[in-house]
Amino acid sequence: MRGCDKFCTFCVVPFTRGRERSRSLTSIVDECKELEQQGFREITLLGQNVNSYRDTSPLTPLLGKERGTYPSPYQGEGQGRGFSDLLAACARAVPSVRIRYTTSHPQDFDQKLVDTMAEHDNICKYIHLPIQSGSDRILKLMNRTYTRAHYMSIIEMIRKASPPPKEGGSGGWSLSTDIIVGFCTETLEDHEMTKSVMREVEYDGAYTFNYSPRPNTRAWNTLADDVPLEEKTRRLREIIAIQNECSARRNLMEIGREHIVLVEGRSKKNADEWKGRTDTNKTVIFARKDAEVGEHRSVRIHRSNSATLFGELIDLDRVGRRFQPDHHGRDRGDVLYDLTPLVISSVEREEHSGIRQPAAMELPILN
Repeated sequence: MRGCDKFCTFCVVPFTRGRERSRSLTSIVDECKELEQQGFREITLLGQNVNSYRDTSPLTPLLGKERGTYPSPYQGEGQGRGFSDLLAACARAVPSVRIRYTTSHPQDFDQKLVDTMAEHDNICKYIHLPIQSGSDRILKLMNRTYTRAHYMSIIEMIRKASPPPKEGGSGGWSLSTDIIVGFCTETLEDHEMTKSVMREVEYDGAYTFNYSPRPNTRAWNTLADDVPLEEKTRRLREIIAIQNECSARRNLMEIGREHIVLVEGRSKKNADEWKGRTDTNKTVIFARKDAEVGEHRSVRIHRSNSATLFGELIDLDRVGRRFQPDHHGRDRGDVLYDLTPLVISSVEREEHSGIRQPAAMELPILN
């Protein structure tokens, strides 16, 4: 999908990308199947607010475990099929491919989405859920359309669906967020409310920013940017320090656990090491041994910092290796794919020279 209908007062997206438009569910499912046939191992469904996705096209057969109709609670109500329906249809259509999505808006996040994620193993257990501020007063000025209490009820919903980690095994979903520091009229009390939310939720990661006015937004036209830059920067440092503590503590809990890691490419610092990601979106560094890019490999974590997990391969046989025929029908399983995100720096491009074909796709769900 493309565009947004929320009109947050700080955001220019509705003015630059227009109102929300969604692709049909079947076109996205069909594209996922084509990508699987091409050897892609992970797909990200993209939208400014994926939770408001709606396919109102005439009902057509969807692909589930067998070809046929995938029932939807929206059918017959004139509302179309929602994001949970899309996510489930994609997961069933390409069971060997990991499915991620971003970004969610708390107003439209619901129990059905959590249940859908829990039902399908190939839907990654990672949720990016921006809060922006822990103060209800600031949230109202931002036109975020939810309260702190509502947001925390969603966190509780997610925690209930997230199984506790097993001894030595994997478990637990990961959460990240966006936070804007120093929004118009933000007081120290408002700032402390945001800090308390961060400590209460214990996010695995956060994208944090000083507020910066954008031309043509409502905040630009109607609200005074009255928090001095020096004070914004001081508050931002406090937010970053809290998040670093939370991330380090969360990652420390991963030591001794096992994760299935999608091998994405070479480590930046050591050519003898691979980097990959867990389905909870944590970066893992480990010795290459016989692992190849594009494989799912079992890794036990033995060390961590606030940003990265470090581990060792523990599987004797490759997990997820499959027959990948080329245009002559021969196995192409020895071909290396660089799963690094497609937007990379020139330095990273040099480091990944020799890896011949990208195999991670961010798939916009737009018209």
